[in-house]
Amino acid sequence: MKILVVEDEQDMMDNIVSCLEREQYIVETAKNYLSAIQKINTYDYDCILLDITLQSKESGLDILKELKTLNKTDGVIIISAKNSLDDRIQGLNLGADDYLSKPFHLSELLARVKSVYRRRKLVGSSNINAGNLMIDIDQRMAYIDDNLLPTNRKEFDVLLYLVINKNRLVNKSALAESVWGDQIDSADNFDFIYSQIKNIRKKLKDAGAVLEIQAIYGVGYKLTTQ
Repeated sequence: MKILVVEDEQDMMDNIVSCLEREQYIVETAKNYLSAIQKINTYDYDCILLDITLQSKESGLDILKELKTLNKTDGVIIISAKNSLDDRIQGLNLGADDYLSKPFHLSELLARVKSVYRRRKLVGSSNINAGNLMIDIDQRMAYIDDNLLPTNRKEFDVLLYLVINKNRLVNKSALAESVWGDQIDSADNFDFIYSQIKNIRKKLKDAGAVLEIQAIYGVGYKLTTQ
């Protein structure tokens, strides 16, 4: 899962980022309106954690308006010290999925993030299937016919992205951005993706998966069931 944290309080941001990274999420940050706008115009996110009260004339609500203008489908959770009904209603009307008032427990934040992800990507379920493959999102485990499929962190993330987009052509750059975040901007090529795909194919084959990861030359990959 790829998450953007928009927060101008450094201690709060550090705590949130540490918590999310312990869950093995890809986390990017923005401390002000302009940085956040640049991020959302350049990248897509599974979830955006958005503080309303930024230290600028623009607020988090202005970022929500920009997301709406761009027709973005990123999940959004507002996190703010403000707890007025008007702010909450305005944020939800602008497209936010949830509202969490400070102070909050990080365990509750994680639960809200997972809930938004399930609703947005998995239609409410914590599992996703393709052929005889089942992926448990919360436990970050994959199974073939109920047998555990061994994967490292990046292999799991690549496989999950392909399964969520099964039967659709996945662009290499979109896959790389989803799994590696904005660090991908410094990459010279996508050879590292080929290495991950090669390892996943072998593990799927050895486990008896009825899946195929097709390479579309010069474009990307498509996961199909046999």
